[in-house]
Amino acid sequence: MAAPEPKLETDRLILRPPTAEDFEPWAAFAADEETMRHLGGVQPRSVAWRGICSVTGAWSIRGHSMFSAIEKATGRWVGRLGPWQPEGWPGREVGWGIVRDCWGKGYASEGATAAIDYVFDVLGWDEVIHCIEPPNVNSQNVAKRLGSAWLREDWLPAPYDDHPVGIWGQSRAQWKARRG
Repeated sequence: MAAPEPKLETDRLILRPPTAEDFEPWAAFAADEETMRHLGGVQPRSVAWRGICSVTGAWSIRGHSMFSAIEKATGRWVGRLGPWQPEGWPGREVGWGIVRDCWGKGYASEGATAAIDYVFDVLGWDEVIHCIEPPNVNSQNVAKRLGSAWLREDWLPAPYDDHPVGIWGQSRAQWKARRG
């Protein structure tokens, strides 16, 4: 019997592992040029399919992965966020990607806060990072709201290795001290 999958709740979001029903909004998200500007670029449906399957499969392989973010008020899929550590990644990340018409609502910060609590309290991580492209000021501001700071410049693995990314993050002790 499989272990129960985690489900996290915030005031406005339900965070749960992706399901087949998430593919259509996931594919629309991946096809949006502005949304994907700092997330590896626009993806055709076939690549979006491999992406959702990769995230879903990581739950089995790693025991953790990104969650689908579901808006409580509507039941709508509004993005994906949470733990992410594919092979060759520069560290244990909590990342986020929110559909464009929900930018500015605080969903990234709200969901990432729950995900960071999860990785420190449940997964036992000692540090969390956020890989953010230098021109992505919006995500840098989310990282700052989370209490993370710029740590270093690093490289993502292929096929995303054509330019360096900023590594933002903090330790478990820093997170706990800030959260009180």
